[in-house]
Amino acid sequence: MRQLTKAFLTAACSWMLHPGALAQSVKQIDALPFGDLQVLAEQGNMIARFELGTRYENGEGVPENDVEAVRWYRMSADQGYAFAQFNLGGMYDVGSGIPENDVEAVRWYRKAADQGYAYAQFVLGLKYENGEGVAEDETEAVRWYRKAADQGDADAQFNLGVMYENGKGVAEDDAEAVKWYRKAADQGDAYAQFNLGGMYANGAGVPENDAEAARWYRLAADQGDADAQYNLGLMYENGEGVAEDDVEAVRWYRKAADQGYAAAQGSLGRMFGVGAGMPKSNIEAYKWFSLAAAQGNAGARTNKEIVARAMTPDQIAEAEQLAAQWRSNQ
Repeated sequence: MRQLTKAFLTAACSWMLHPGALAQSVKQIDALPFGDLQVLAEQGNMIARFELGTRYENGEGVPENDVEAVRWYRMSADQGYAFAQFNLGGMYDVGSGIPENDVEAVRWYRKAADQGYAYAQFVLGLKYENGEGVAEDETEAVRWYRKAADQGDADAQFNLGVMYENGKGVAEDDAEAVKWYRKAADQGDAYAQFNLGGMYANGAGVPENDAEAARWYRLAADQGDADAQYNLGLMYENGEGVAEDDVEAVRWYRKAADQGYAAAQGSLGRMFGVGAGMPKSNIEAYKWFSLAAAQGNAGARTNKEIVARAMTPDQIAEAEQLAAQWRSNQ
């Protein structure tokens, strides 16, 4: 089961995050032409200053300029605008328009988090978990994840589930892990859907239920999650939680294999090698074993040597060419 907590991507806020009349004001400011927006920003409007920063950062209606983005974010942040504080923290975090500085990033994230901005609370939790800009402190990480999770932030809900599953910053508690995974999974979070599937498959925090495991794996797999695609392939191959179906197993293995997932490449090679779910093909089996072996998959390396004994030099050369073509297309 995947155990890692999620990292984050710096992103500008949406007007939809604001309540009531303020949301309408933000929406109106967002729609202003660049010239009108700049006039309003120069008059001291903190929302306009923030929006001007996002346009400079993203090159919307103006040449991209991270230094100018930082300048406008800072003016808005100094006025107490939480979204500008968060984005200014993000600029310090990645060194865009300003020298990278984790301590300053955390300082601005905290200002936004203290105003109740859920995503800033989530990111501050990450900083405490990873010891970036602050001393590593898993208990503080959990505290901030919980604040964001209680506001419905799916990333924080997922990470809080991971902390409970692994006993990091809290007592290990699979039932609590399931609770938070489910909250995130119900919002469509593929990582949480996969982990919830794993909890059902292993009977951790919930009664073991392969059908439920397959259901959650499928939801994640349909979103392109390679771990889930591989696990769903295994369930179809073994008839666990679904009717045994080698054709379906191959379909899901292929989806994960095409993303470079080594275990799925090895499994796809094995299916080709025995003709399960598709016509037998030593050339295709060798190709997929070769791709998996190149990633360090020991079983695939052994299987590649075994299938090679039943192939001619020309067939091996063709299989190696197919593997090279696959790599070049990635």
